[in-house]
Amino acid sequence: MLLNGLCIHAYSQTGVSGIHGKVSDEKHIAAEAATVILLAAADSSIIRSTPCDAKGLFKFNAKPGRYLLLVSKIGFDQSMTGPYTVDTGKNIAVDEISLTPHLPQLKEVSITAQRSYVEVKPDRVTLNVQSSIIAEGNSVFEILRQAPGVHAETKGDISIVGRANALVMVDGRPVRLTGQDLTDYLQSLPGSTVQQIELITNPSAKYDAGGAGVINIISKKGANQGTNFTVSGGGGYGKFGKANAGLIFNSRKDKVNIFGNYNFIYRKTDHTFITDRFINYNNELSEYNVNYYATQQGYSHNFRVGADYAISPKHTIGVLISGTINNDDFIKNNVLNITNNGRLDSTILTKSKLNRGQSNTSYDINYTGKLDTLGKTLYADLVFNDVDRHSSEYIDNFFYNSARVDYRPLLQLQNLSPADIHIWAAKIDYVNPLSKQSRLEAGVKYSRVQSNNDLDFGPKVDGVYQNSPNFSSTFFFKENINSGYLNYINKLGKVNLIAGLRVEQTNTSGNGTSAITESTVNKSYSDWFPQLQLNYQADEKNDFDISFNRRVNRAAYDAVNPFLYFADLYDYKQGNPNLKPQYSNKIQITHTYNKKLVTSLYAMVVSNFYGFVDYMQNDSTKVNRSITQNFGTYSIYGVRFYTPVNFTNWWTANFTADVSYQRIKAYPRNGNLNKGTQSVSLASTQNLKLTNTLSFEVSGNYESPEFYGIGKFKADYHVDAGLSQQILHNQGRLSLGITDIFNTHRDWSSINYQNLNMTVYDKVETRVVRLNFTYHFGNVSLKVNRKHSTGNEDEQNRAGGVAGSTTTAN
Repeated sequence: MLLNGLCIHAYSQTGVSGIHGKVSDEKHIAAEAATVILLAAADSSIIRSTPCDAKGLFKFNAKPGRYLLLVSKIGFDQSMTGPYTVDTGKNIAVDEISLTPHLPQLKEVSITAQRSYVEVKPDRVTLNVQSSIIAEGNSVFEILRQAPGVHAETKGDISIVGRANALVMVDGRPVRLTGQDLTDYLQSLPGSTVQQIELITNPSAKYDAGGAGVINIISKKGANQGTNFTVSGGGGYGKFGKANAGLIFNSRKDKVNIFGNYNFIYRKTDHTFITDRFINYNNELSEYNVNYYATQQGYSHNFRVGADYAISPKHTIGVLISGTINNDDFIKNNVLNITNNGRLDSTILTKSKLNRGQSNTSYDINYTGKLDTLGKTLYADLVFNDVDRHSSEYIDNFFYNSARVDYRPLLQLQNLSPADIHIWAAKIDYVNPLSKQSRLEAGVKYSRVQSNNDLDFGPKVDGVYQNSPNFSSTFFFKENINSGYLNYINKLGKVNLIAGLRVEQTNTSGNGTSAITESTVNKSYSDWFPQLQLNYQADEKNDFDISFNRRVNRAAYDAVNPFLYFADLYDYKQGNPNLKPQYSNKIQITHTYNKKLVTSLYAMVVSNFYGFVDYMQNDSTKVNRSITQNFGTYSIYGVRFYTPVNFTNWWTANFTADVSYQRIKAYPRNGNLNKGTQSVSLASTQNLKLTNTLSFEVSGNYESPEFYGIGKFKADYHVDAGLSQQILHNQGRLSLGITDIFNTHRDWSSINYQNLNMTVYDKVETRVVRLNFTYHFGNVSLKVNRKHSTGNEDEQNRAGGVAGSTTTAN
């Protein structure tokens, strides 16, 4: 106590205005890592927070004024002291604050410390979406597209390590989608319902093995006694208008907790896609230039309703019904100009109207039980998921010669491609604490998928659409995955160990039929996926972490569908029933200094790589087919930096940098490509607290030019900003944000490989101004949430959609 008094006395002589003191437990032992929050006495608004050091000491620099102190630590009751008056140039040394253990939790406390938007740990980056002004009103897809280190392409592929696709999850439910299906689903999820997004680069064996890393979208959860609501709404404008509205509710009384949400999104946006192909054949240079422009207008409904019932204090059962309904109308205009030896030969104008939608409903029953006082826990889950997709397109093709005169009659086409997918899944997870420092985790999972797809494509003849035997077909796909895992976690002195092994046995069968062909694909294989993570705490300021994992990417169900999809008369997209899974092996070494500066060295090698769209061009017919195939090996070696910076008590920022070297080597059947390239990714978010209730945020992202797949990409960069005002006694928030201020976010690439010489420009609407309002009301006492993770996450992802959130309150 004497040394502590001397320390406080010395600090008080510095002439800096502030407040400081010591926190201890009931036995006057220093409360290391207790959190102290500095509050304005006038309205209890949060100024800042800090952890206590090993001696229980804390200190704040503060402007002259009156303040309160809120102190909390796990296992102890919260303590509120003050008010304290800080004068200019004076420091207040508060009396020792003593925490009391195991008292009943305080009620009606609604104080929440503001967390940084980006938090980094050795195995993951966490985006605290509710801390971001810019994210307010945006969809999850738009948030990911603006996130540091994330590649979210317009065609739906999303990655967090290089360009290898990650497994996208919602509350532990993997959503293995590709292409437009994934984009549509993530656009239907409003950011207002999301608490955090985890970018997990080293997933444990508990996770399904799919994906080079995991993107886990964690929904907002209510766990409060009584009833509470959050309502939100807003609108935006870019080239077209947008709107969103939502309600989140939670009602908990005694043994029963009822929860749910509903959200509606209206969107209208546009898409510009320009390709230019040069074909040199029989001493003739032809140019096939396509200018594609489309508008997309539609809506999304996202809902979730469920209940938990506590059979006893240690056993809980829950039911959950959740789903999404999407419907979009597209107006497409596709202009193909054909030039031979520099002279315009002809033009094909393709106009179409497409209605595409998807309904996805999930039914879930789950159980959580604490088996004894030592912490043994059992979790069981049974889920059924039904996905119904429809797509109806009617296409008109007009043909003009160089003089803009029709040279052949109008060609009208019908393109219908419905699909039904059914998913059954069941899993059991078990946790057994072996000691205070170690535990064993184990689990098994069974999943079964049936997918039925039809394609009716053909011309209109004598007023009636007919099916073309070259395109129309059916495809029936089945898949069964049986899996199990073991995780061992232990703390040995300064070393923390996580060692896991997951085994997955896969059986697939596909049957495709058409008027001219029939194909059958059957596969059965087993895979082992080890995972290891070692953490060494050298001292208070230096942590070292080394990790290894092996993962797999199985193709989305529609990617193995052999259908031939029509874009225009010279461009098609084709599925590949022979597509094999791709496997990744990744190792990472991380150093964390002073809990802030994080530096990671990583290396990953992907075999059977298919993470990009390949092209197959017939020089004679000039037809170009895009197809996904096992192209070769993809390797990436890099270093990643992250650090937060507090410039002042009102200006904070974080900075990330990722510098890597990537190499793609083709299998001999795909050519002789063996090319390496550098890649630099930079990002920063700046937060300025202008007043106690007014905040400003600005963020920027930059990606250098790089070579990926068979294409060379130009640099990409964008800047976003937002302003937020707390209103209605801090229960409401009004925010104004703008994304991609300079309208620079787009994909621009060129391909010159084998017989393909092509440039691609891909731009969707990204510059949007949004105004949003959020209001919280009802009981806001602090509680802990119960998390549901249903059993069919991975299968729903690959099916082309998932139901709503599965994380709920207890």
